[in-house]
Amino acid sequence: MKRVYELDVYKLAEELSDMVWHDFDKWNKKVQNTVGYQIIRSSDSIAAN
Repeated sequence: MKRVYELDVYKLAEELSDMVWHDFDKWNKKVQNTVGYQIIRSSDSIAAN
């Protein structure tokens, strides 16, 4: 049986989270404060769950 870290779905979730974090810094402050932090929390929780 594979460990969770070896699953493709986990790897994809981690990649998505990394992409969101990378792009977040490029967004203006209004976007960061309105939807940005929620998107970060959401994308981070995919792999956590």
